[in-house]
Amino acid sequence: MAEIDTSSSGGGKKKGGKIRAKKMSTRVDFTPMVDLAFLLITFFMLTTTLSKPQSMELNMPEKDVTKEEQQKINDEQAVTIMLAKDDKIYYYEGMPPKDGEAPPSIIETSFDPNKGIRQYLLKRNARVLNEIKPLRAKLQSGQINEEQYRKAVAEIKKNDTKGIVVLIKPHKLSKYKNMVDILDEMAICDIPRYAIVDLAPAEQLILDEYAKR
Repeated sequence: MAEIDTSSSGGGKKKGGKIRAKKMSTRVDFTPMVDLAFLLITFFMLTTTLSKPQSMELNMPEKDVTKEEQQKINDEQAVTIMLAKDDKIYYYEGMPPKDGEAPPSIIETSFDPNKGIRQYLLKRNARVLNEIKPLRAKLQSGQINEEQYRKAVAEIKKNDTKGIVVLIKPHKLSKYKNMVDILDEMAICDIPRYAIVDLAPAEQLILDEYAKR
């Protein structure tokens, strides 16, 4: 607050018959302004919602898993997705070929959400999605919170031992964006189990042939 100091002496007295003007000094007090600034900072700190990091949850396999604890999958469960050159994506069903075996018959698809790999994964994972659907309705209606929803979904995925297992195999000429897109599809389709592995020699050979076309 600005104030005027009128306590200075000598002003207004007559000296030698002349009237001298009173000297006045000014001083600005910033103390209330500092208090107001701290009050505003405190207000915004208490009322502002901090942005939550948007990240994908990725469960990595445990290192100490023994062979007895490893789950075996059969041909009906295995789905291999291969990322190739020029944003091409292929998939086939069944176990990957072993060394010396003939290359599998692959199907070309796309990242189109209406008719691409997403529709195929949604169809193959329909049983898990049907179990998650009522939980999602409860979450939207406020009957359960986000944490309860995540735990319930994780339990459903953990107990799903007969669902599909997706093997993602990027080609050396595929793009990083393709990898991010396919991981997004795994999250969107709530795929319980998937892994990123290297191409088998037979798969590498068939992708090289497709790249020449």
